[in-house]
Amino acid sequence: MRTYPTRPMVGVGATILRGDHVLIVQRGREPAYGKWSLPGGLVELGESLHSAICREVLEEANLQVAVVDVVAVLDRVLPDDDGRVEYHYILVDFLCRCDVGEPSPGSDVLACCFVPVSNLGRYSLTSGTLVVVQKALSMRQGSHLPIYDRTL
Repeated sequence: MRTYPTRPMVGVGATILRGDHVLIVQRGREPAYGKWSLPGGLVELGESLHSAICREVLEEANLQVAVVDVVAVLDRVLPDDDGRVEYHYILVDFLCRCDVGEPSPGSDVLACCFVPVSNLGRYSLTSGTLVVVQKALSMRQGSHLPIYDRTL
């Protein structure tokens, strides 16, 4: 059960860069229905992080990716109006490479597209998405920033 869990759930996200563009998806389910984020989802029982991210990108954007490295690890705790924990995720975001193919929306998303990073401010993004993309860009240029950021 995703809502009101008894323990955190592990999820993965993919930062897929093509030049100065990044792949984003419009979420088709809660939490954050209708907002834009990086493709990803929950890790299934018995599944590796690597397999999970490859599966999620294929399911959501119909693209095959090569996993490069971890960009960020973050907590996502979302309380309800009464302060009870409605969602609790531990998210591992990966820098991924996908040099061929055009995205098309699959399960769990309303839309997907590569957009210029400079235009991300025009989209209603989920919390932390822009920071993760910026970290991935820095990483691609050779910078090594802390992976875990409890403020995201």
